[in-house]
Parts: sequence; structure tokens; C-alpha cells
Amino acid sequence: MSVKLLIADDEDVIRNGIAKYIQLHTDRFDKVYLAANGAEAVDIIFRSKPDIMLIDVQMPLKNGIEVMQEARRAEILPYTLILSGYDEFRYCQQAMRLGAKDYLLKPVRSSDILQRLNAAANGIEKVERDAGDCVSDGKNNLVERAKEYMGEHYFENLTLVEVAGKVGITAGYLSTLFSQEKGFVDYLNELRIDHACTYLRQNYLKTYEIAYKVGFHDEKYFSKVFKRVMGQSPSEYRKANRT
Repeated sequence: MSVKLLIADDEDVIRNGIAKYIQLHTDRFDKVYLAANGAEAVDIIFRSKPDIMLIDVQMPLKNGIEVMQEARRAEILPYTLILSGYDEFRYCQQAMRLGAKDYLLKPVRSSDILQRLNAAANGIEKVERDAGDCVSDGKNNLVERAKEYMGEHYFENLTLVEVAGKVGITAGYLSTLFSQEKGFVDYLNELRIDHACTYLRQNYLKTYEIAYKVGFHDEKYFSKVFKRVMGQSPSEYRKANRT
């Protein structure tokens, strides 16, 4: 498989030096993207969805923590390794809570960075090989396990990152597996709407109560999703399907 790498550091010598060392000593990475600040890093994450990110904590426009927060909210956070100085260790701790897998303290040798990146790539490749072995009867067992977990927890504030963690794969890979059938968010919304239909047919809860009960936190958004999935509003569905 090909592995895409993002290197984000505002120091040209460090960023370009790491990239050159990697390209000279390994062909593991199909694409190597470079970002000179946090805003560029966010753009690359959203546009190219790298598998691994090596990111400096202190950068202009957006720091490494802010980049991770945006990627995590969008549920496309790559496997992340943090570059940090000794006086920035508190940021490393915050990054680990956000999902960073490892950190390296500056100054660090390029050979040590490459070793960590290769280990990350090995882990990602192993997960995807194992996932390929999980297909039976035309169904991917990892997706089925994810769907089972979602079916039991649909009313909670579920995220792709959380569900991926429960089945033991990266969020990016679970997103890819879902997109082969139906997107993660689309599947979750349809699951919630299916349960909402049951409550609407029973006709004893108000619409906003049903919205919250099935996992939506905004009645207007619930109604919008409901109409997109069912082709009619919740009130129209309730009126036509009273039991």
C-alpha cells in the first residue's frame, strides 16, 4: 500500500532537511507533503488526507495543537507524531490527549525520525492487511463490527475516531471502508432516523424530544436530515404513520 506523509514545521532547514533525508533513505512514502505553517497543514489534511503527520508544536497562523483539533473535529486526524522543544513539553501532553501517538524532543536526528515514521507506516500497513483478511461473504467484518457498535450507541455523541478505536483501526481507514458502501455520517444519520421513525409512529414524544433521544442536538438539523432521508418532514411522517 502507499503511505502519505505530511511534514509541518515553520523552520525551512528542519522541514526540508527531514523531507530530503526521508526521500534519500526510503521509498515507503508515496507522497510527502510539506507545510510551513499550521494553516497550510490544515489545508493539506483536508485536501489530501495524509496517513501520517509529523508536526512541530510552535508554528505561525495555527500551532500544532490547533491543527490537531481541527483535524480531529473533522474526523480526519492522521497518525500524528509531535516535534517539540523541552520547554514545550506541556503541549506534548495536550497533543497526546488529542490522539498523538508519539513525540520527539528537539534536537532530534533525522535517522531517529525516520525510524519512528517507519514504525508508524508498519503499523498502518499491518492494520490494513489484517482488515483485508476480515472480508467474508462479501462483507468486511470490521465494518460490520463498527455498525454493531453504532447500533448500540447511536444515541450518543459518536465520532468516527471513537468508533474506529473500538474496532482497532485508524479513523482514516474506517472512513475509507465505509465510503465503499455508504459514508460514516450518512450511515449514522440513517440509523438514527430509523429509530426516530419508530418513536414518531408511537406518537407520544414531541419532535424535539425524539431528536435528542436518537442523538441529534438540534431539532432543526434533525428535521433537515429526516427530510433528506425520508423525503418528508417528521410531522408529515407522524401524520401518515400513526399507530
